[in-house]
Amino acid sequence: MSVKIRLARGGAKKKPFYQVVVADGRFPRDGRFIDNLGQYDPKQNPPMISLNEELAIDWLRKGAQPTETVKQILRTSGILAKAKA
Repeated sequence: MSVKIRLARGGAKKKPFYQVVVADGRFPRDGRFIDNLGQYDPKQNPPMISLNEELAIDWLRKGAQPTETVKQILRTSGILAKAKA
């Protein structure tokens, strides 16, 4: 089982809103997930990032693999550096 940290899309057409979730790699993008880590809204200026830092670090240390976009979000918020320390 490959556990991924990825984005689940919500919102209306042309107005995306994402939840950062931990899910099995076999589940669909907006389908079932294991844990909800927070939210990401790219339409705001600057983009709104609201994450539960403790949960994110815990899942990274357990071996969950973030997608490229989530990796950038974690790097921007400083969580990736804390997880590696």
